[in-house]
Amino acid sequence: MPFKKILTELVEAAPGVTGAILSDWEGEAVELACRSVDEYALKLLAAHQGIILGRLREINGRLFGSRCCDMVVTSGAGRCIVGTVGADYALLVTLDSDTLVGRTLRRFRATRELLVKEIY
Repeated sequence: MPFKKILTELVEAAPGVTGAILSDWEGEAVELACRSVDEYALKLLAAHQGIILGRLREINGRLFGSRCCDMVVTSGAGRCIVGTVGADYALLVTLDSDTLVGRTLRRFRATRELLVKEIY
């Protein structure tokens, strides 16, 4: 299943999701799907969140001996979920500010598993 189809299904099936992007370990976009978010803004956000996720993975590994898988970031304008996809990729999903995170997180994790199967 191609990346575009996987990401589009996530954006269309999960209420409140405004965009999804798969990026590589350098923060470069591999593929994306957008509903109501600007593509450039999504790429920029993914690059920066990828840096933060990388640092959290390092710290979590040092302190707790385990890897950080995903995180939810909340701001006044909205939310995003970012998580690892294997060792070399990251998935970022942007959400409306009133979206239920738990439901979306479950769909996010299922999508991540599809991407892992596709990549590795």
